[in-house]
Amino acid sequence: MAMRVAELFQSVIGEDTSVRVTGYDGSAVGPPDSPYALRVRTPRALSYLASAPGSLGLARAYVTGDIEIDGEMSAVLRELAEVTLHSIPKEQRVKLFRTLLGYRLRHRAPIPPVEYRPRGRLHSKSRDAKVISHHYDVSNRFYSWVLGPSMAYTCAVYPTDGATLEEAQRTKHELVANKLGLKPGMRLLDVGCGWGGMVMHAAAEHGVKALGVTLSRQQAEWAQKEIVERGLTELAEVRHLDYRDVPETDFDAVSSIGLTEHIGAAQLPAYFGKLYSKLKPGGRLLNHCITQPTADGNEVDAFIGRYVFPDGELHGVGLLVSEMNRQGFEVRHEENLREHYARTLSGWCDNLEEHWDEAVREVGDQRARVWRLYMAACVVGFERNNIQLHQVLGVKLGERGESSMPLRPTW
Repeated sequence: MAMRVAELFQSVIGEDTSVRVTGYDGSAVGPPDSPYALRVRTPRALSYLASAPGSLGLARAYVTGDIEIDGEMSAVLRELAEVTLHSIPKEQRVKLFRTLLGYRLRHRAPIPPVEYRPRGRLHSKSRDAKVISHHYDVSNRFYSWVLGPSMAYTCAVYPTDGATLEEAQRTKHELVANKLGLKPGMRLLDVGCGWGGMVMHAAAEHGVKALGVTLSRQQAEWAQKEIVERGLTELAEVRHLDYRDVPETDFDAVSSIGLTEHIGAAQLPAYFGKLYSKLKPGGRLLNHCITQPTADGNEVDAFIGRYVFPDGELHGVGLLVSEMNRQGFEVRHEENLREHYARTLSGWCDNLEEHWDEAVREVGDQRARVWRLYMAACVVGFERNNIQLHQVLGVKLGERGESSMPLRPTW
């Protein structure tokens, strides 16, 4: 007897789940009273799964609306088993592939237009610029709805359980400033500065002359306008520029908040070497980025790589520390903030749901679905230690080994 649609999907996502699965053929499996449901709306959903078994195929079907999910997205994803076919017995897996192949042959499933595969030499300046533009030059208005007033698109630091997202983002910027030892009159370079949150915080709160650079033209334009409106033009500047092309040197501090994920393993020596060269002796680097919990780095998940962060790579924190050492930095402090990123992403998810209809009108249904799915999936990833967030503080020593660091941390 042929497997019905709901049973077919359940064989992929796992039977040990409280998610109810319903099919367009009227089939249903799972608890009937479950608040979480996965609805397979069209045969094309099965064709997507046949073309890319696992997370990429399921993501394509969700992005196109051929699968619908009922219930809060992160909660549903927590209930699903790891999306893998490897745990299915070989005989059943072969039968499943044959069934899916039939759907693939009968139902055309075009690649969603929001899927992106970059061309050109990996991590060349031109390709990097296109990749960053793909993700960040979406719409400043859309990002303002998701991120909130801070326009900070990186892990926040929650000082208390009840802290708001805005309070946590300000705490993150202040933590970075304190780790870097920022004082009035110092010069800060913020690479991959986004919408300029760290630049403006350093200038307004610490009297620092701060320069930020980003490959996103929309980010740079927004940040420069905000700098003017805040009256910070004497101290703060954001340029649309590759960090490799910054001409100035002798900075007192460098912050890299969320850039390293875009740097491939082969480019890490040049990356840390460039940042080292920008500092004066005694200057500090704070590197803040998503990492793998294992020693070996990896490309990002196929869905994230095609829809969210093309060319992204995650590295183990040990590799980052080693490369910083190799380029001359003395590493002075390191901490893992992964639970904070899960909370940050939950805040962004809530913001997106609050502005869902506006977001769809602004960027289209498919792109809004991409953001909803990827942020919810990352909440679960950080909760389950599939990914981490590390801050690593390094210093460029003086000629005689002087670090200019305090005897004990002051943050």
